[in-house]
Amino acid sequence: MKDLKIALIGLDTSHAIEFPRRMQAPDCEPEYRVDGLRTVSCMRFKTPFTNDVVLNERQKQLESWGVKVTASFEEAVADCDAIMIEINDPAYHWDYFQKCAALGKPVFLDKPLAEDFAAGRKIADLAEARQIKVMSCSSLRFSQNLESACSAVPQPFQAYCYGPLGAAPAGESVVWYGVHSFEMMSRMMGRGALQIDARQDASGVVAIVEYPGNRRGIVELTNDAYAYGGTLRGKDANQSYIVDGSMIYTEQLRIIRTFFQTGSAPVSMADSLEVIDLLDTAVRSCKAGRPVKMNQAK
Repeated sequence: MKDLKIALIGLDTSHAIEFPRRMQAPDCEPEYRVDGLRTVSCMRFKTPFTNDVVLNERQKQLESWGVKVTASFEEAVADCDAIMIEINDPAYHWDYFQKCAALGKPVFLDKPLAEDFAAGRKIADLAEARQIKVMSCSSLRFSQNLESACSAVPQPFQAYCYGPLGAAPAGESVVWYGVHSFEMMSRMMGRGALQIDARQDASGVVAIVEYPGNRRGIVELTNDAYAYGGTLRGKDANQSYIVDGSMIYTEQLRIIRTFFQTGSAPVSMADSLEVIDLLDTAVRSCKAGRPVKMNQAK
């Protein structure tokens, strides 16, 4: 079977390097490599999340792996089987998803889905109207240690997870980098969150997520602390986990490969909408200083 030809849209994120590295870098170690995909092109443009120096370095790296880097969208997607939207700034996601949807090719839209729930809803509606095969998620969802913990406690009544808050150069930091921890919460507790009570202080953000049946999730986003992990509590078992960051890109890229090959997304758009709703609601709660209902629970 021939490798699927992948076009990248965006170069303002390290993911635009890390995914092609695992596809085709000659020096990629075997345990990290993901066969069956090959990045053939990348559209480069500047956002508030990068600068020309970084873009030039990344372009040089991609070109050494045989990737054509261009400023033209049409040129980037002219000869590809699938598209990966790799734009750090989620404010650009809706516009570029519209462009990609017009092509009818499968799309992986890197995290977060959008800058807020309203934009995420538009993406989901367009994908459904055009019957576009699309998947959007964080790599943290596929951590093997998280998966093992979820298997040990498949129906938790309480879940706690932690990760970095990060500082977004533009937009909301909770949305931009908090997506990783909220994605873990969504994986642990499933869909259907009702409301969020979030508070921000000098240490970061803590969000209490209310679920039906008196179930509760707690997400802690901390400044200047970059480890991920959490705990699931069930009636008969508790299980903690720590994310192994060395494998998460490889684990995610394997899932993306299966999605591109089969058209079946293991993370549904309903899951992605739940995550952007969690993020959007946490931001609104921080600003309001009180519990706020989820957009989908109103």
